[in-house]
Amino acid sequence: MQSWQRTMWILWFGVLFCSSSYTMSVPFLPLFLFDLGVPESSVNLWAGIVHSSAFLVGAVMAPLWGMLADKYGKRKMVIRAGISLAFIYALIAFVQTPWQLVGVRMLHGFVGGFVPASMSIVATIAPKEKLGWSLGMMQAGTMTGGILGPLFGGLLAQAFGLRRSFVVAAIIILAATVAVVIWVREGKTEPQTEKKKEKPVTYRMAFRNRALMSMLMLLALFQLSINMIQPLLTLHIAKLQGGLQGAVLSAGFVLSLIGIAGILASPVWGRLGERKGYHRILVTCLMCAGIVVSMQFFVQDLWLFAVVQFVFGLFMAGISPIVNTLVVQSTDEQFRGRSFGLTTSANQFGSMLGPLIGGLLGLAVGIHWIFVATGMMMFAAGISVWLRRKHELGQERRTARG
Repeated sequence: MQSWQRTMWILWFGVLFCSSSYTMSVPFLPLFLFDLGVPESSVNLWAGIVHSSAFLVGAVMAPLWGMLADKYGKRKMVIRAGISLAFIYALIAFVQTPWQLVGVRMLHGFVGGFVPASMSIVATIAPKEKLGWSLGMMQAGTMTGGILGPLFGGLLAQAFGLRRSFVVAAIIILAATVAVVIWVREGKTEPQTEKKKEKPVTYRMAFRNRALMSMLMLLALFQLSINMIQPLLTLHIAKLQGGLQGAVLSAGFVLSLIGIAGILASPVWGRLGERKGYHRILVTCLMCAGIVVSMQFFVQDLWLFAVVQFVFGLFMAGISPIVNTLVVQSTDEQFRGRSFGLTTSANQFGSMLGPLIGGLLGLAVGIHWIFVATGMMMFAAGISVWLRRKHELGQERRTARG
């Protein structure tokens, strides 16, 4: 096995453990609020505040951590994030009030960066012809952790209680960090030329990079659209199955199907991007995902809903890794950490706004129309990418003739 592959697989397990430690603990925070004395009438409001607080702080901090990764080393940022997150998860076990929990969650957003820094290392060390596949594999690792986390978290909470499950999550992310300390060595970048020293890469230059900005907007829109559905999904599944009894288990099963589809499809889309062209595959994934999720408007049976969600997951899985690959291709190597910091910010802003918009739309029009709105947004994004790429290719042809 080549050294870059060995490093990638170590980081793959690292992001798997990081993602699983997150989903072991965070989905159970609304239940934890009951332990902190929050009445049932206001638990939804507090749950929204607790979740959004980390996304907001994380979105602001991600570009800073990306800049520090470029300056001091991406491996150091992975280790910093891992140790900090282990401390934060352990701290959750000792909070006594809802406001303390909000404060710890804000710290959670403040110290994050394990996954984007790991992605940045892989993007730096992987050969260009393997970039799509390697980032697809990293995305699959994140999704695998996202599926395993709630399962293990639920079992641990049942056996030992919620507070101890947070401590276990801390131990898991700490173990992933120790693995990085022992086995991961960051690939050395090429020495800067005199030209690069004269013109250092800055965020101001990045904001002038139209290709990068369009990919960041696409990521934010993608996360916003898929997170619009999340606040209402469990209630919709309960309605499809005819009652609240077992709705949490059914929702967990449906969500795990999306994750399984992502694990299967992410590396495949990465390879297809390498062969057929990343823009072409991105347009295909966006438009097909939009069409499939819109079909949920007509679905009235739970089994058919699960099937359509699985198919949606297959197409959805290609979007993030291909966007990440295009971001890498459109930015300087000295900007690699900052570029992944910006993609993290875009993801977190979308993840923060999506549930808020979805909740408001759910009150106004109902979840069936939210499926249609989500599908239209994704389809329109696909059309936009296709038109932009067509325009770019036309300009390249005219330049070549001239």
